[in-house]
Amino acid sequence: MPASPSSSAQAARQALAKRLQHLRQDAGLTGKELSSRCGWHPAKTTRVQKGEAAPTDADIRAWCAACGAEDQTEDLIATARAVDSMYVEWRRIHKNGMRKVQQDFSTLHEQAAICRVYCSNAVPGFFQTADFATALMQSITDFQGTPNDVAEAVAARLARSRFLYEGGHRFVVLLEEWVLRSRIGDRETMANQLRHLLDVLPLPSVSLGVIPFTAQRVIWPLEAFYVFDDAHAVVETLTAEINIRQPREIADYRAAFAELAKMAVYGDHARPLINSAINALR
Repeated sequence: MPASPSSSAQAARQALAKRLQHLRQDAGLTGKELSSRCGWHPAKTTRVQKGEAAPTDADIRAWCAACGAEDQTEDLIATARAVDSMYVEWRRIHKNGMRKVQQDFSTLHEQAAICRVYCSNAVPGFFQTADFATALMQSITDFQGTPNDVAEAVAARLARSRFLYEGGHRFVVLLEEWVLRSRIGDRETMANQLRHLLDVLPLPSVSLGVIPFTAQRVIWPLEAFYVFDDAHAVVETLTAEINIRQPREIADYRAAFAELAKMAVYGDHARPLINSAINALR
């Protein structure tokens, strides 16, 4: 099972650092010699080679030129940008508001045939009602102190729900029971959200499972994650979005999802848990 959701990001940083180190070694340069050619302090070369400092595009161009390896420049820049996108703090992603992120998620859903989702904190975006999404995204904006474009972000998030009805997409979703009991917004907002779950429960594109409080845990509660086909996983922490593309780690998340699914109840067995949560709001 995944030991750390940021491990693939760190592994990718180290792999990039190792490639740059090998480039220097193949050119027969010491760290001091490369630093002199690049015009920076040797400590910077050391930090880059240890994966402690992320090289900029300009750094990579200078590094490759110093090593006589300009033909590798563009590939290394593309790799560095991919690494940079693996672990991204929410405040950075939301620096201009939340709408753009919601549109990016829509693209991920549009391109994926099967989306597997484990939610331990809130109902996933493509199942959300407008009032629930507004309450949730307003609280996130307030906490992060980022620009408030909640109305536009909610509209972009709700547009994602069209994939439940078109394009032959499949959504396999697991919710912890406490997601049904954790009130977001006022009572009516939460009740309507739970009723909406009952509406999407029978959709052909949806498999919705609820892991009861009383389930014997095979897998401990995890942070929310999305697996798009077998190519891309997104893990959501308090502070960052983590994008995983390493096959071994994606396999770990798939394995964890399969074990979590064994603890869940579905269909007519899930419906009473949702109804009970609605009744508790009265």
